[in-house]
Amino acid sequence: MQRTYLLFFFLMISASLMAQNKGSVKGVVKSSDGQPAPHVNVILKGTSRGTTANNKGEYEIKNVDAGNYTLQVSFLGLQTSETPIEIKAGETTVVDEIVLNENSQQLDEIVISGYKTNEFDRKQSDYVAKLPLKNIENPQVYNTISAELIKDQVVTSFNDALKNAPGVSRLWESTGRSGDGAGYFSLRGFSVQPTLINGVPGLTNGGLDVANIETIEIMKGPSGTLYGSSLISYGGLINIVTKKPTFSKFGGEIAYNTGSFGLNRITADVNAPLSKDKKIALRVNTAYHSENSFQDAGFKKAIFFAPSLAYEVNERLSFLVNTEFLSSESTNQTMLFLDRGAPLTAANLDALNYDHERSYTSNDLSMKNPTFSLQAQMNYKLSDKWRSQTVLSRSSAKSDGYYSYIYESTRFYPISEGSIFGRYLSKQNSTTLTTDIQQNFIGDFTIGNLRNRVVAGLDYYANSAQNNDTGYVGNGSIYIGNASIEEVNQVVFGITDPEQYETDNDNGQLSRAATDALLANAGSNNTTAKQEVYSAYVSDVLNITPTLSTMVSLRIDHFVNKDNEESNQTALSPKFGIVYQPLKDQLSIFANYMNGFSNVAPRTEGSGSDIAVRSFDPEQANQWEAGVKTDLLDGKVSATLSYYDIQVSNVVRQDPTRVNYYVQDGENYSKGVEFSMITAPLPGLNVIAGYSYNDSKITKTDSEDYIGRRPESAGAQHMGNLWISYRLREGALQGLGFAVGGNYSSEYAILDRATTGTFKLPSYTLLNAALSYNTDAFRIAFKLDNLTDKEYYTGWSTINPQKPRSFTTSISFRF
Repeated sequence: MQRTYLLFFFLMISASLMAQNKGSVKGVVKSSDGQPAPHVNVILKGTSRGTTANNKGEYEIKNVDAGNYTLQVSFLGLQTSETPIEIKAGETTVVDEIVLNENSQQLDEIVISGYKTNEFDRKQSDYVAKLPLKNIENPQVYNTISAELIKDQVVTSFNDALKNAPGVSRLWESTGRSGDGAGYFSLRGFSVQPTLINGVPGLTNGGLDVANIETIEIMKGPSGTLYGSSLISYGGLINIVTKKPTFSKFGGEIAYNTGSFGLNRITADVNAPLSKDKKIALRVNTAYHSENSFQDAGFKKAIFFAPSLAYEVNERLSFLVNTEFLSSESTNQTMLFLDRGAPLTAANLDALNYDHERSYTSNDLSMKNPTFSLQAQMNYKLSDKWRSQTVLSRSSAKSDGYYSYIYESTRFYPISEGSIFGRYLSKQNSTTLTTDIQQNFIGDFTIGNLRNRVVAGLDYYANSAQNNDTGYVGNGSIYIGNASIEEVNQVVFGITDPEQYETDNDNGQLSRAATDALLANAGSNNTTAKQEVYSAYVSDVLNITPTLSTMVSLRIDHFVNKDNEESNQTALSPKFGIVYQPLKDQLSIFANYMNGFSNVAPRTEGSGSDIAVRSFDPEQANQWEAGVKTDLLDGKVSATLSYYDIQVSNVVRQDPTRVNYYVQDGENYSKGVEFSMITAPLPGLNVIAGYSYNDSKITKTDSEDYIGRRPESAGAQHMGNLWISYRLREGALQGLGFAVGGNYSSEYAILDRATTGTFKLPSYTLLNAALSYNTDAFRIAFKLDNLTDKEYYTGWSTINPQKPRSFTTSISFRF
């Protein structure tokens, strides 16, 4: 026992002596304009000791041997600062005089493009609430997908970028056809398309290019109060925030991507101040994309050009002009429509026996989708408390070419085994134009001790769609299954059998000339549909205390159908929210009530001499939601967990007691749980993760086909996403990065009706991995998608085959 006490005594003495020989250093790093410099690296040169400055620019390095050192402050794209210091035993050396050459604006620009504590996080949005508001202060749930994450994942398509948002799944591929040619996604049980750019309308009839994306914002829940009825879904909306010019310095990046299926992609991002006083700046993002399909036919070619000009006239007045030009040509991806009017001949993929490598089209039948978007914004500072924002948006989307699909028609051909699909085509020739004018007044002021952040606005939206498409014509039939060729030919004359597919092409069945001949007598549309919406809205975020705030919002919409005056409608849309922060700027508890609405077209009802046109109230969706948000450990853990309940009412249905009469009492609901997290637990390590569960059901409708069933647009009940990225930040291998992640989707019914039965797509898990090396001057990355070569599908009463295993190599140069 005495020896034990002596040993313990000597150990305590040794530890004390060692501690007396060590000291610490702490301080604050500031930018040249005196603002804190967050997220910069602070190390003792020549040692492995260092840290990262927090959001306030504060740093501290403890337990350092006494002696003379050089304190080095560095950051990718930042001029390194070195300061000689002396650390004394048993003391804390304070070094607050570190001032960087860059000002706070320049530092923000560098942080966005380089490494930061949480590389993929966006903690504030100017668009979700139509005023600058931190995520932790906002009672609405939204997810952001940053340009850094898109680059880290070597993503070249908009669809792949959206895989990072919890609860978002693809329903339909982009068809390119008129009116609704953009891709469809499921969000909180409802279908949605990307229709907003920087918070105002921006149309597309084809795929979107990611070259000019700064952030994708997925706003959850019916958002009619601030965004109206024309551009939203009851499940939410998708807003694309574009890259903007900066005034700091000339620079940019040029990149080349190549990979599987003939991928060749060149992009350039160039920023240039145009005046010596740095009041005018131009930024240009451009891309060329060429890629073949993974199937036996199909391709995509696109040229994208997006110049953006910023002009600061003085401290009060500034202008910003954003434009996007996209010229694309592609074949629409394979879509197998299951028969919606007869019992299914196959209830799953195994029974259907479809070969996912077959496209049943040819490269001769392509679609051109030129799109254009212009946004002009004027900002004027009225006072220290108020500013004016005037926005003009103009966009156009055109469909010009051939759209084809195959539709199951087995009920017309009594075959012993397998399915018969008919091929149908149309020549698309249509243009959609939108105009949007917004005038917003944004204020930040106090009344007594109550802080008010207010946006009040007027909005005019016009949509004109001109349709000159042909009708649809049949072009042969397709057999899928294992029946004999002899039986098939007996049942269906002129069958396009899989074994005879190439012969059919040689005979010109899928050529442009043969298709035009078929369409010669199909006739064509000559219609123009015009709509206008006049709106006014106001929203106030009121801080009752520094940690308790409420949001109260209201919108009035007047919808005008220029082709049918009976369709004119007026709707009110309220929104309420409350946020309490037990830990200010770190933890919040929130709840919201949100409303969305949809204008309902009038219907003719009655019989005999008692016939009248009846107007209806707008259809309504009301959401209640509650949850928590975090921004803990100096911003290293940003997470959101919520439960939502959306009730849709006022759906028009057939009166069950009177034929040819209608009642407006149809209902359905969508409930669920969502979790998302972006965290950086260690320097260089970033994790983004999400999970969603959705329960949807149609509870009251005039169609027995759907009653009590899950809507086919609801997607999978369970979905998950994960991406783990690690990058070495010091040492000989500084800049080397590794990443792995993927997506999970449970099985779901793409067709679920009393008439047809249920067809389910199986669950799937996708795994992806990436390797990269990043320096100040260049970046090289390798990405492998679908590591296990999983065969999987999406759909919405359709079967849409997805990509097998593929790789992408990317090299970029910065200047």
